[in-house]
Amino acid sequence: MDIDALRDDEWERLKGHMPGGTKGKRGPRTDNRRFLDALLWMARSGGRWRDLPERLGDYRTVKRRYYRWIEMGILDAMLEHLAREADLEWLMIDSTIVRAHQHAAGAPRSKGGPDAQGLGRSRGGLSTKIHAAGDALGLPVRLIAGPGQHSDIACAADLIDGFSPDAVLGDKGYDADHLCGAIQRAGATVVIPPRRNRKVQRPCDRHLYKERNQIERFFNKLKQFRRVATRYDKLLVNFMGFVKLAAIAIWIR
Repeated sequence: MDIDALRDDEWERLKGHMPGGTKGKRGPRTDNRRFLDALLWMARSGGRWRDLPERLGDYRTVKRRYYRWIEMGILDAMLEHLAREADLEWLMIDSTIVRAHQHAAGAPRSKGGPDAQGLGRSRGGLSTKIHAAGDALGLPVRLIAGPGQHSDIACAADLIDGFSPDAVLGDKGYDADHLCGAIQRAGATVVIPPRRNRKVQRPCDRHLYKERNQIERFFNKLKQFRRVATRYDKLLVNFMGFVKLAAIAIWIR
């Protein structure tokens, strides 16, 4: 997935959601397109901030502005806007594990400490789990993250909240009575294979269930962005900024 810079048509879809950039006496105060290109380069390459090519701006300025965007929720707003175009014939939910680099540990207490890191400890080391909801085409409509050891069902209700699909697709990890009940109350069909130990086996549309491969393909595309495939950021919000940026790039592609 070759995304090192925005094409003209991609920029047209996003430029209306950029803060700043108003024209002053000496011209535009900020070059939003170059700034987005810089963030995409960071997400795609997985490089350090100081490795940012000079043609994309001073890395210290880009880094400070990125953190401001995180605080302002700019990337969240962009993704929410794109998600309005989603094909909600059905909604797919799933999660994926991201291994954390050793530099991702050790956030200072002044930044929120362990609670703000969203890191989990397991036999494989530190990790973070990305929970995602995707539309019928496999495009992301909601992303949530937490410690790697958290179960899939922990974020399932938040993933589907507010959506009105015809069906909700998930694997056996989402087979829980409270979630199935919430899906049915929303007027959607439950397409989740029942666990073997269920006393009463629920029916499952196996033909429709095969479409769940779309969200697996989304995770494959997402992890082509190296800043997402391995977590380097100490704070969860900063890491999720790159995850949402990658999701936006997948949307406009």
